[in-house]
Amino acid sequence: MTKTALSMVALLLATPVQAAPREGIATEATRAANAKVAADLPIADQTDFENARRGFLAKIPGDRILNEDGSVAWDSRQFDFVEGAAPDTVNPSLWRQAKLNSIHGLFEVVPGIYQLRGYDLAQMTLIAGKTGWIIVDPLTTPAPAKAGLALANQTLGGRPVVAVIFTHSHGDHFGGIAGVASPGDIQSGKIQVIAPHGFLAESVGESVIAGTAMNRRVQFQFGTALPVGTTGHVGGGLGQKLSSGDIALVPPTRSISEDGETLTIDGISFDFMDAGETEAPAELVFYLPQFKALHTAEVVTRTFHNVLTPRGALVRDTLKWSKVIDTMLAKYGDRSDVMLASHHWPTWGPDNVQTALKNQRGIYRYVHDQTMRQANQGATMDEIAENIGEPDFAQTDFGVRDYYGTLNHNSKAVYQRYFGWWDAVPAHYHELPPVAAAKKYVEAMGGPAQALTVGEKAFDAGDYRWAATVFNHLVFADPANEAARKWLASTYEQLGFQAEAGTWRNIYLVGARELREGNNNRDSISSANARVLSGIPAVDLFDAMATRFNPAKMQGDGGILRFWFPDRKEAVSIDLGKSVMFPRREDYAITGDGSDVQITISRALFTRLLMRQVSPMELIRDKQMVISGNDALMAHMFMALDEVDPQFDIVTP
Repeated sequence: MTKTALSMVALLLATPVQAAPREGIATEATRAANAKVAADLPIADQTDFENARRGFLAKIPGDRILNEDGSVAWDSRQFDFVEGAAPDTVNPSLWRQAKLNSIHGLFEVVPGIYQLRGYDLAQMTLIAGKTGWIIVDPLTTPAPAKAGLALANQTLGGRPVVAVIFTHSHGDHFGGIAGVASPGDIQSGKIQVIAPHGFLAESVGESVIAGTAMNRRVQFQFGTALPVGTTGHVGGGLGQKLSSGDIALVPPTRSISEDGETLTIDGISFDFMDAGETEAPAELVFYLPQFKALHTAEVVTRTFHNVLTPRGALVRDTLKWSKVIDTMLAKYGDRSDVMLASHHWPTWGPDNVQTALKNQRGIYRYVHDQTMRQANQGATMDEIAENIGEPDFAQTDFGVRDYYGTLNHNSKAVYQRYFGWWDAVPAHYHELPPVAAAKKYVEAMGGPAQALTVGEKAFDAGDYRWAATVFNHLVFADPANEAARKWLASTYEQLGFQAEAGTWRNIYLVGARELREGNNNRDSISSANARVLSGIPAVDLFDAMATRFNPAKMQGDGGILRFWFPDRKEAVSIDLGKSVMFPRREDYAITGDGSDVQITISRALFTRLLMRQVSPMELIRDKQMVISGNDALMAHMFMALDEVDPQFDIVTP
């Protein structure tokens, strides 16, 4: 054995590898960090609890809501454990928020305005009009929305639904519409569907074009597959969790203009104000003069929101966000006896409403201005996030704390909005990809055994961020390194146990779970179902399909395909090339030389074709799909589309 080999053996014997810590146990460092949070904040303040319980009327019987197929959409009993003092494994501030979000039932906000709370991530508002219900944001999936409407009718007297308002373009605010409104009633005009301008385009962009990757990232952000409990999911900060089931997407029958509008809906006057490009690209808020009630949608809630949501989205404009809140404050603040939103619980009293609006305005302006102040002094994105601090009012107003968005994460989003991903450090402009970099880092630390020792020392010192960096390099350098996986999982677990944000806790704990058990989650919410696909304009559907076009799979020279959907009177032409598939709403000219093809099929059957519920040959045989021209062109297009794996790996290469 060479002298070098003997030295390596001696080194390994001198630094034995420890076993990773037991699962589900808070370390001393984590216990100390959480105890400090409890000491620094007025955790015992009961004001929010009094507001969250105010006006309680009834609960859904049994607390268990089933989907049409018998699966469980929601079970409130799963959060019965969230009571008493915070366990060592949960940040005390997040525990307090989870207790508040677990309060569920039908509540009277003021006579004539009611809310179903605690049966989904979002809340559903019911406004009693002259003849029926005006529903605001019918939750994520149909079953809880249907059960909530039934509870309201049973408790308050039966009323038909006359209108549904989508406040913005996120699925937890429109996906459950099938539970409160039938397609026939919408098409006949019996039920109006009102949304902000740009709603459909923005909903399509998030739900379809980026839907596969977003749905996978949603599993981390919301902890959809995490076991519920003190060492798992305790809440998302914005709400407890998403309900399970199929969402729907229905085009609005009326859009509110960017200038805002005043409408009378079933005898109720609504003063709509545009709030787009704040929390969502398409969003509205409204004031109800006869109730002196301000509905802030998701622009103002009882948490600091995400400026760049972990599931993925366009970066939001914090400067505009703060100014929209300021406009609400100026227009409605002293006129509002109550402020309610599509998450959390209301705030009563003009003074309290104005204070809440000022602090919400302040938190978005703070993260914007303090990020840019440091950026203009040369600080990088990560340096700014590390030194962002917090405003004085965050110590007393739990409604601006980091339960969903965080000052650290949101300052990075502000930086990205203005400067992009690059921090101007040349070494960061063209870095090695993760696997290649990981292998070199591990080699530079002396090999896997030495790198593992470095990570263990960091863990033992409570330096979990550095430990995560080291162990992650080990895992990406060699995903089969079981010791590194276990240590990285333990590190993620402690980071999750300390997190005030429900999102951060979920991200870390899902990461830990996948390292230990493998990537075997299955999404509990489907955004690629018939209800969603049928609600999308044809050209937008083909735009989404074009993001799956793989030039390496394209056969032939391409050509022009024209799809005609007679039941929807929609026509889409596709310029199919060797490298690009370009859909267009306007018809291209058919050349007549045999290089083009025209396909006539109903949208309903095309949706079934996309979902593989029917074969092309069946449709052609039954003359339900008619193809004229170069029929091979259609085959070439579909054969060039990638199959996507919705459960791609994240915590391993």
